[in-house]
Amino acid sequence: MRHQDLLDIGQANDLRSFETGLVRLAGELDFPLVSAVLIVEEPGYDPLAVSVGNTPQEYLTSFNSALDGQRDPVLQQLKNLSRPVIYDQSTYVRGQAADLWEHQARFGYCTGVAVALHLPNHRHFVMGVDRRDALPSSDRAVTRLMADLQLMAVHAQDAAVRLLTREQAQIGEHLTLTPRELEVLKLTMDGLTSAAISDRLAISTPTVNFHMRNLREKLGASSKHQAVLMALRRGLI
Repeated sequence: MRHQDLLDIGQANDLRSFETGLVRLAGELDFPLVSAVLIVEEPGYDPLAVSVGNTPQEYLTSFNSALDGQRDPVLQQLKNLSRPVIYDQSTYVRGQAADLWEHQARFGYCTGVAVALHLPNHRHFVMGVDRRDALPSSDRAVTRLMADLQLMAVHAQDAAVRLLTREQAQIGEHLTLTPRELEVLKLTMDGLTSAAISDRLAISTPTVNFHMRNLREKLGASSKHQAVLMALRRGLI
């Protein structure tokens, strides 16, 4: 791995070039899949996450992040470790989550390495690379691979904090919600279900869900509860 390639990632000026550099470097290490995630966990709020990479869309739509994330043995290890975590099928079997591995293996996530960097101000940077084949059998080759990936993660987190934080902040810039979206959002904040909101506003439940989907897209939220929190942070409600 060339030092200049690492510098190019750390000094990337936009998300596209950052993502392109990550995918290229991961490919040079024989990992066709890569993702980088910046997580912000402010006390009293649900975590917010912004990510880049080439994760297959089919995998994203099939993944129950809230439930599966709590069971994923790799994610659990990353909460407390700053060194690379290696996984394969045996990792999930030992963690009593073999079904998770079987599901993700269909998309190429059979063997991988992930590293988490725990940063100031309640931020965490997680980078993972994945492939179908096993890691090299040579201890020396694995040690070199781990060193390369840690260097890659250190350089990538510089760009991630700069670019992904900016991306997160820009979500709320010039953001406008329709009067009906605000009504749905406020009633959701009050704890009403989609059916209850439907009755209150005299509109159909599918229409309520339609407005909520639009809200999640506008706010960059993964759930209705996160949409409420993000709207509160931006002073929209």
